[in-house]
Amino acid sequence: MCSGSCAKCLGITLIPLAVLCTLANILLFFPGGEVINNNEHITDEVWYFGGMLGSGVLMIFPALVFLGLKNNDCCGCCGNESCGKRFAMFTSIIFATVGLLGAGYCFIVSAVALNRGPKCNDDSKWQYPFENGNYLSNTTMWALCKSPENIIPWNLTLFSLLLIMSGIQVVLCAIQVVNGLIGTICGDCTCCGWQWSYLKRTKPAEISSYEENPFRGTSFVCYLLSHVPLRTL
Repeated sequence: MCSGSCAKCLGITLIPLAVLCTLANILLFFPGGEVINNNEHITDEVWYFGGMLGSGVLMIFPALVFLGLKNNDCCGCCGNESCGKRFAMFTSIIFATVGLLGAGYCFIVSAVALNRGPKCNDDSKWQYPFENGNYLSNTTMWALCKSPENIIPWNLTLFSLLLIMSGIQVVLCAIQVVNGLIGTICGDCTCCGWQWSYLKRTKPAEISSYEENPFRGTSFVCYLLSHVPLRTL
């Protein structure tokens, strides 16, 4: 199943990304690598759980679904295996959409956090000393944060990683949406693969029984993709 093989590759890639996003979000609860006694001193965007929820938990379910698509025949339709595979691919579109929403949520939260900057102590109180990402291009402003030590590079690195990884997840889930649509229409790669080879050897009119029909269980679109070119030769 070509669509299933593609989905499996996507699932294998999404799982480590989900784990890394979760770990990055957990590390953000320790600003500068330090344990903070007051939770109010942690940057607000960390509590939105973009990495743990959006790119973590919500991404695990689509990834597991993608991994099982290659051998997932679902339940079939009246004994028709290909129909069950098409239904499974259609279901994967729904899970891919869930993954898109989760990764998109993490992407937005990370972008906002990078633009706003970390919450830190400027010797007077805990606040956000930066505005509109002005600290990103002016490192001299980093001196405004007195504690926790190294809070700016810590947050900058982790939120940047979340931004990049969630962006990759968005792309992968979008690919699966397209892949799922193709799998829903064709069922599997055989509908446009081995049936084409079959037609080169056997004319459709020579097929004597329903069981011998290579188009049984494939969509009309796949039939056209394999059958119409023969008539134009």
